[in-house]
Amino acid sequence: MLNILLFGPPGAGKGTQSQKIIAKYNLMHLSTGDILRNAIESKTPRGIQAKKYMDRGELVPDELVIGVIGRCLDEFRDKTNGFVFDGFPRTSIQAIELDNMLLGKGESITLMLDLEVDYYELIARLEQRGHDSGRTDDQDIEVIKNRINIYNKTTIPVMEYYKSRGKYLGINGMGGIDEIFERICTAIDTLTA
Repeated sequence: MLNILLFGPPGAGKGTQSQKIIAKYNLMHLSTGDILRNAIESKTPRGIQAKKYMDRGELVPDELVIGVIGRCLDEFRDKTNGFVFDGFPRTSIQAIELDNMLLGKGESITLMLDLEVDYYELIARLEQRGHDSGRTDDQDIEVIKNRINIYNKTTIPVMEYYKSRGKYLGINGMGGIDEIFERICTAIDTLTA
């Protein structure tokens, strides 16, 4: 199986690039943000709990996120060539738990790709997305800055975790969508050949 971690701060283009990766490599997209937003819309107990954190631009607690991802892996594992993990893991605890979950299924993470985007470009992208989509977490500049700062603080240990395992690669996330996708495909094809 091809299991890719797609990293990058909020606004880096993970959702857009995930869809292109999924289509090319016949993978399944697992976005914790999408999964949690669906739970919020459905007003599930986990969704209600997650909304409190997301509305403040904070990370949803590890145990809540890990449980959601574990159920998705079990449900879809036999129906795909692999997964693109978008927005997960965000903490070292989540990274270790994910590796343990995959190891228990005879699988592992193939590659961690980190979309690297300029800070001010991220803010501009998120403000535009908030305007276009109506997402409340993308409409308040202080919440946007908080989300980026939290991402930067919490993901450095996760990146180091995968660097130490030889699975980390930074990708220039500036430029056009197709240009960025070409960089991603080159990395995947080179490292999995």
